[in-house]
Amino acid sequence: MSELPDRQAINALFAGNYADPFSLLGMHQTAAGLEVRALLPDASDVWVIETNTGRKCAQLTCLDSRGFFSGVIPRRKNRFGYQLAVNWHGQQNLIDDAYRFGPLLEEMDAWLLGEGTHLRPYETLGAHGTTIDGVHGTRFAVWAPNARRVSVVGEFNFWDGRRHPMRFRRELGVWELFVPGAVNGQLYKFEIVDNSGQMRIKADPFAFEAQMRPQTASMICGLPPKTEMQPQRKAANAFDQPISIYEVHLGSWRRHTDNNFWLSYKELAEQLIPYVKEMGFTHIELMPINEHPFDGSWGYQPLGMYAPTRRFGTRDEFRHFVAAAHDAGINVLLDWVPGHFPSDDFGLAKFDGTELYEHSDPREGFHQDWNTLIYNFGRREVSNYLSGNALYWMERFGIDGLRVDAVASMIYRDYSRAEGEWVPNQFGGRENLEAISFLRHTNRVLGRAAPGSVTVAEESTDYPGVTRPSEDGGLGFWFKWNLGWMHDTLDYMKLDPVHRRYHHQLMTFGMIYNYTENFVLPLSHDEVVHGKRSILDRMPGDAWQKFANLRAYYGWMWGFPGKKLQFMGNEFAQGREWNHDTSLDWHLLEGEDNWHNGVHRLVRDLNHTYRHYAPLHQLDFDGQGFEWLVVDDYENSVFVFVRRDRDGNEIIVASNFTPVARHNYRFGVNQRGGWREIMNTDQHDYHGSDTRNHGVVHTDEMESHGRPQSLSLTLPPLATLWLVRESD
Repeated sequence: MSELPDRQAINALFAGNYADPFSLLGMHQTAAGLEVRALLPDASDVWVIETNTGRKCAQLTCLDSRGFFSGVIPRRKNRFGYQLAVNWHGQQNLIDDAYRFGPLLEEMDAWLLGEGTHLRPYETLGAHGTTIDGVHGTRFAVWAPNARRVSVVGEFNFWDGRRHPMRFRRELGVWELFVPGAVNGQLYKFEIVDNSGQMRIKADPFAFEAQMRPQTASMICGLPPKTEMQPQRKAANAFDQPISIYEVHLGSWRRHTDNNFWLSYKELAEQLIPYVKEMGFTHIELMPINEHPFDGSWGYQPLGMYAPTRRFGTRDEFRHFVAAAHDAGINVLLDWVPGHFPSDDFGLAKFDGTELYEHSDPREGFHQDWNTLIYNFGRREVSNYLSGNALYWMERFGIDGLRVDAVASMIYRDYSRAEGEWVPNQFGGRENLEAISFLRHTNRVLGRAAPGSVTVAEESTDYPGVTRPSEDGGLGFWFKWNLGWMHDTLDYMKLDPVHRRYHHQLMTFGMIYNYTENFVLPLSHDEVVHGKRSILDRMPGDAWQKFANLRAYYGWMWGFPGKKLQFMGNEFAQGREWNHDTSLDWHLLEGEDNWHNGVHRLVRDLNHTYRHYAPLHQLDFDGQGFEWLVVDDYENSVFVFVRRDRDGNEIIVASNFTPVARHNYRFGVNQRGGWREIMNTDQHDYHGSDTRNHGVVHTDEMESHGRPQSLSLTLPPLATLWLVRESD
């Protein structure tokens, strides 16, 4: 039996320091009968109304002028559903009492959350509209095990932390409350009295929608319905399919010309998606769209992991953008950042007064490079929060894959740290075993719960087995960015052609390790910022040579084994570095036909041709799919190789990286017969010199390069050719 609370408890309640509000508020059985207690600041009188009959049962007495009411309902022993008729400033309101509802978390959810193995923690934690006993409202739940008190505050209670203190589920460290009348579209936060008594106002880590910066509140909104991954989307992610990725920063792909404002998700669906389709890309990769406070982080310092940024529209408008991409036959990848998070007060940092999501030791929990905090992957609730987030984007938005940012910073404890600035693992090594376990687990979860989706690792070291199954000791990613290939080939291309003969190996070295991982060849945003110059501007020579070098390089890239990725602007040879605050330089394609138009058409044709011919993509990760024909012609800076499909069909790729045309250049081939150009980066359409091999070129019974038959071709200056064998 519960008796009338003492003055100390009431004072603690008003001070916001009472950790167990359900023991004090709501309906209680006492010796005198059922007693109802309510905290209603500024109310003048309060009546208890029986829900079933609408009858007034009792008037509550104001025991404290600050708004604490209590009253006994005589001759009633069994609890019943009730409402409160409250008079505020002369106006009567009929409200449901949040403290008449029992515990909310289901037993199985509680068990899985406690274990840190909940496949979909976002279905339980956060804010969820629901109906309990016929009452509509929102159930809130937040993990804050070391807090003294947590209240949900929002537009539904005047942001007053005294009105809705939450129930503490001590066995889980989770606080929960059902708030009647809280509805979709209303803003909220959690008011936390932390372990040291300090007040913290925090956004919901599981918020499905949030305000745009500089505001930071979370928004009540329902979970979006699940989206089934269609067979054609699964097929488009397969290892043997053509994958050409267009990496986009939504805030600067294109802007309104009159006010330099962003395009909305709706406008991007109408403009970006048809453009990507026309250009022949198979996938769009979006730089992080999770809600983030600082534009200049490009999304790489996210705090709203479950909320698409409001910069471009609502959560549902983003879902429609993804659906529009799928309707156009384009898969969508998200750049995902589980490696670190910013220290903004409203976010995850010291969430309950302790280092809850991060490590307490800055040698483990602070990223010196980015001034951000590092997740404590060894804490099961934290890894569950993140792995659940990965599945959330797949299931609820129809995302087809995640590109995982900065994997090397996660898996190495000494990443970018000097001796003495890092803590070894339990075996004395430099590997972050907890992060490795988290990545393996997340990849397994996606493989089982979202079959057909993929993950792509940005991993900048030679960590073994990034794209190998976790059961074989790998990390379990589907693909890995080949940053070694990118650095080597760009280092080669920036050289004056006269010096390239001395650095021939930069273009061939990639094949030494090509089959150790499933590689994507990236020319990403990282390569066109921070003084690195644009890809075009790295090319040597005058304007003609710069563009010719770039076209030859693109022809080489699309012919080389590995999936492709181009950052926006690269496809039309933007001359300046990328600036996230302005639109791409689309004016370069306006006016009379020019070199930029030529590169633009080339990338479009490379994509469509690459997709059409199976030898160019079917065996990217199989040694049978590639063979050098000419690998050692240092003097002429010429490379020739074959791409092959499962049926033995071949495409010849030949590159001449000097400004001198090579006439009658002979090399041995595997297959006799006629060969025809299907791509020539020097042709007139691309603003080249139009040095061509017209018609069909036939092999000669003349030994060359260890083969009994050979071809004699003209290799255009600074150009790449693709040739296909004509049917007999």
